Amino acid sequence: MTSSTARAQQPQHAPRRQWLAHALIGLTGLLGLIAHTPSLAHDDAYLDTLTAPHGGQIRMAGMWHLELVLDKTAKGDKPQAVDVYVTDHAGTKQEVKGAVGSATLLSAGHKLTVPLKPVGDNHLHGEAPYTASPDLKAIVSVTMPGEDAQQARFTPLAPRAK
Repeated sequence: MTSSTARAQQPQHAPRRQWLAHALIGLTGLLGLIAHTPSLAHDDAYLDTLTAPHGGQIRMAGMWHLELVLDKTAKGDKPQAVDVYVTDHAGTKQEVKGAVGSATLLSAGHKLTVPLKPVGDNHLHGEAPYTASPDLKAIVSVTMPGEDAQQARFTPLAPRAK
């Protein structure tokens, strides 16, 4: 058998298959990067750059965004509002009828748990005597009807990077 006869017997589709395999590998890698990109856009640093609709701090909790709003002038001498607003990732209000929640406030060695109840639309509300300070931390837990509880951690009164 001569070399020209051996070439004639090789499949003509081998280069095309090899190209297709490389293209599929490249496409799979690209789709993986694209799918991963939205999750990077919702980290705490990104959320801190957003202007929250009610002036609070936004955090991601499962499939929702929670906005925690505290009274920046609270002195701990009387109960003050603790408000949480629930939206989806696009900022659309999520109905909280039947939801339950709590906010645990931690500051200067003190721990205070505040029950949160629905008061309309996407708004959960509670009250507690807390002192507003930059070191205050909060853990908010929200259970939407028929869903598992979701938690988010906040530093609602800490200065934000500009």
